[in-house]
Amino acid sequence: MTERQIVSGDTTAPHAVDVLVIGGGPAGTTAATLLQERGFRVTLLEKDHHPRFHIGESLLPANLPLLEKLGVAEAVKAMAMEKWGAEFVSPWHEQKTQMFAFADAWDKSMPMAYQVRRSEFDALLMRNAASKGVEVQEGCKVDDVQFLPDGQGAIISAQHEDGRRASWAARYVVDASGRDTFFGSRFKTKKRNPKHNSAAIYAHFTGAKRLEGQAQGNITIFWFDHGWFWFIPLADGATSVGAVVWPYYLKTRNKPLDEFFADTIAMSPQLSERLSGATRVSEVEAAGNFSYSCGHTYGPNYLLIGDAYAFIDPVFSSGVMLAMQGGFFAADALETCLRQPARVAKALARFDREMQRGPREFSWFIYRVNHPTMRDMFMGPRNVLRVKEALLSVLAGDIFGKTPIWTSVRILKGIFYAASLRQFGRSWAARVQRKRQIQIHDDPQPETHHG
Repeated sequence: MTERQIVSGDTTAPHAVDVLVIGGGPAGTTAATLLQERGFRVTLLEKDHHPRFHIGESLLPANLPLLEKLGVAEAVKAMAMEKWGAEFVSPWHEQKTQMFAFADAWDKSMPMAYQVRRSEFDALLMRNAASKGVEVQEGCKVDDVQFLPDGQGAIISAQHEDGRRASWAARYVVDASGRDTFFGSRFKTKKRNPKHNSAAIYAHFTGAKRLEGQAQGNITIFWFDHGWFWFIPLADGATSVGAVVWPYYLKTRNKPLDEFFADTIAMSPQLSERLSGATRVSEVEAAGNFSYSCGHTYGPNYLLIGDAYAFIDPVFSSGVMLAMQGGFFAADALETCLRQPARVAKALARFDREMQRGPREFSWFIYRVNHPTMRDMFMGPRNVLRVKEALLSVLAGDIFGKTPIWTSVRILKGIFYAASLRQFGRSWAARVQRKRQIQIHDDPQPETHHG
């Protein structure tokens, strides 16, 4: 499809709106709610029905101000498990565990976050959008878009699950379609991340052993030879457990996915102990080609936000925060585009910078989280020149505000490079190993699928 391909097969007159949003996840519902509140006519189309399963249950402290602005903070608190920090577990260090508390970050005003069951969380955000006046259509899949000449907007064509067709005339389209990457796939701008390539296997368990006291809701990251595991406690007693692995490892699977996942968990004695009395209560699922980005964040009369633009490794739980923050950026940009046409170029340039900033800042750490020097720094943190506070601020998602962390972040990066050079042999071996780890393989075997 080209950006000006004509829609066919739609015989109904299009409904006129200011903005049409494709996708009802955190990115789409955030953008839609904010734009509707600012006086625009907004329609949101979601191919599925809420509640629906989705992975990525761990929020960051930087999510909380966004929830407040959307008016859902108390409702989220009522459904969520409090998350006061993150635990890292390493099989390669004498001190096996290291706990990081968000309260120790630079900005002390965001000491906690939440773990949420995404089916409930996403449904709450959708209901909130509808309550604010957004026209929400679930079970309605967008299948084509016609961009009109001279920046006059777009005609969006969709099909309801009962076969009915409908169309909308929108001044702007927001692609928040998640890993479907509606525009990225159709314009062929979606590319695998050449610096990172991973896959995930995951399921839910009951009866898993949690940390005690206030730490019971903390996320735990377990390193192992082929990647890392997440352990995310949920308020209803379930625990989300997943393995993010390098593609070569997933290609070794020669047995059913549930057996392969059990064998993978057995590679981490610490995680195995936490799950020793647990029962798996969901199907094991998998997603491949985990990290990607699209070539641009916007085009003529459309914007890309959330996973529709880019997805990076979830080790620091940045996904929901970046998706919702993208919704805020999109609302600000489109308000300018719709009300001050003379400032469109400037507004979109700012949107592009802000959208690229989040993945860039997280990616530097993600690309190195399995480097032995970085593991040493996580397992034996020091706060010289406030570098630990700066790191915790990044892990908390505090990267878009005015918190003055960036000098300390640069110092932290300098410490990493200096320590890597001091152990050049180990670092070179890690570099060689990483090239093997991120080597692109074919997609996972057909049994695996996206959650």
